[in-house]
Amino acid sequence: MTTPIEETLRALDDLVHQGKVRYIGLSNFNAWQIAKADGVSKFNNLECFCSVQAYYSLVGRELEREIIPAATDLGLGTLIWSPLAGGFLSGKFTRESEADGRRKNFEFPPVNKEKGFYIIDNLKEIAKRKNASVAQIALAWLLYKQGVTSVIIGARKEEQLVDNLKSVDIQLADEEMKQLDDVSAIAPEYPNWLPPLQRGEDLFSRFSDL
Repeated sequence: MTTPIEETLRALDDLVHQGKVRYIGLSNFNAWQIAKADGVSKFNNLECFCSVQAYYSLVGRELEREIIPAATDLGLGTLIWSPLAGGFLSGKFTRESEADGRRKNFEFPPVNKEKGFYIIDNLKEIAKRKNASVAQIALAWLLYKQGVTSVIIGARKEEQLVDNLKSVDIQLADEEMKQLDDVSAIAPEYPNWLPPLQRGEDLFSRFSDL
């Protein structure tokens, strides 16, 4: 980021007050950048960001470490892009062969395939029980996750769009959510593997309630 955040926020504030945009959001920021932008806006009485657009999927859960907690604490909505990891979670990809499509020539977002196919195995198991598609279960899991406001689907064909939209009707039981959470879990990073008191969470919560 080469432009000072204060300059960017003042320009966006002008656009809101001129009636050219109604709300402002950010995309692909680090958690500390989100917190800084919010603090600068409030200190200078400028328009605050109201949403975070970021990548999140069953094979890409890094958002849970810092960004979702920051967004939740600051009251920002989250708009999730690439919820099927560039088609990896569409159900078309297998260990034996990879379907034609964007990921064949452009591996984005990056995926740990060994872990990813194990996740797909579990998605297929749940999808079979519910007479649903793998993509529907992957999207439904996201819609159940705390801190997710909305999901941006990237269907290229009408049948993909119709299939994806059916995810809102999928009901996942607690044990099914736990199954998917466990198989896709990410290892905690420092300082999150420390006990809460050592991370200062209890102390912070006491002061935040004052």
